[in-house]
Amino acid sequence: MRARIAAYTLHSKTDGRDLTTRARQAFLDRFERAVDPAGTLAPAERCRRAAAARKAYFTSLALQSSRARKRNGRRCH
Repeated sequence: MRARIAAYTLHSKTDGRDLTTRARQAFLDRFERAVDPAGTLAPAERCRRAAAARKAYFTSLALQSSRARKRNGRRCH
């Protein structure tokens, strides 16, 4: 409860996106490093491949979520 109160207080005084900018950027950068670990691709190609890698990652999460809901007998309406 204390942590929740602190989080609500913090977010009432600041923009939450400002607080997580560096973390979000690090998360997105990981896809660029995954598709071009040596840094040899052209920036446009690296960006295109990173976008595809992100889509694959999030689609995989959606599939896992769907399977978990099916196992647990839950349906989203």
